[in-house]
Amino acid sequence: MNGNIFTTLAYLGIPSAVTALCFGLLKARIDRREKQQDAREKAREKNEVLLVRSVGASIALGEAAALALQSGKCNGETEKALAFAREVRQEQKDFLTEQGIKNLY
Repeated sequence: MNGNIFTTLAYLGIPSAVTALCFGLLKARIDRREKQQDAREKAREKNEVLLVRSVGASIALGEAAALALQSGKCNGETEKALAFAREVRQEQKDFLTEQGIKNLY
């Protein structure tokens, strides 16, 4: 009789262990995907910030160029706007290069 109880308990325990293992593997997979999705979301947000800054730099450069043409001379504002536009362009280029390399590997 004792042999039957242990055999029965063993048969009941095996499916539970297999089920627990499957759920553990599934949870690990879900956690990994969530981590990847969070990383993509952060990259998307940074890209949007850079795009907004690029638009601002373009507008500033356009305004400075228009003022320079209107007054007939270049001033410090044009140089500042051009430097800002170049800085934002380089930052955006670096970010996109970094994202491209991350997605290659």
